Amino acid sequence: MDVRFVASFTVITGHPTQDRRLFRDTLGLPLRSAITAVDSQYVFFEGLAGVKHFGVWPLTEAATACFGQPQWPDSHPVPQACIEFEVDDVEAAAGELVDKGYQLLHPARTEPWHQIIARLQTPDGLLVGICFTPWLHDT
Repeated sequence: MDVRFVASFTVITGHPTQDRRLFRDTLGLPLRSAITAVDSQYVFFEGLAGVKHFGVWPLTEAATACFGQPQWPDSHPVPQACIEFEVDDVEAAAGELVDKGYQLLHPARTEPWHQIIARLQTPDGLLVGICFTPWLHDT
């Protein structure tokens, strides 16, 4: 697997209003709302040096992305963060992870925002995405 860069780091929160206040209002990060989901509380910024994308992701939305339901299942540790690694071929990278004994939360798929991603979770709860994010590539 050839990781090109860290595509994203996202705080996962059960308290999106308080975390937006910290990251946007106090730290001054120019977080903006997601365009793809009108009712989403997800906010993000693409331009912070050292990371291509920084976001604050409500736990209910993370649960929906991973499990198709807004409640995080008791069978998995509740995550506090998500890191995504950019690769050229998500399906091949996901297959490599499975071949090495890792269990994916879901196979490679295209999200409504056009990112191709497969996700897994570490024993401590960190969400890890293996992804291809078209808009983060130079044209």
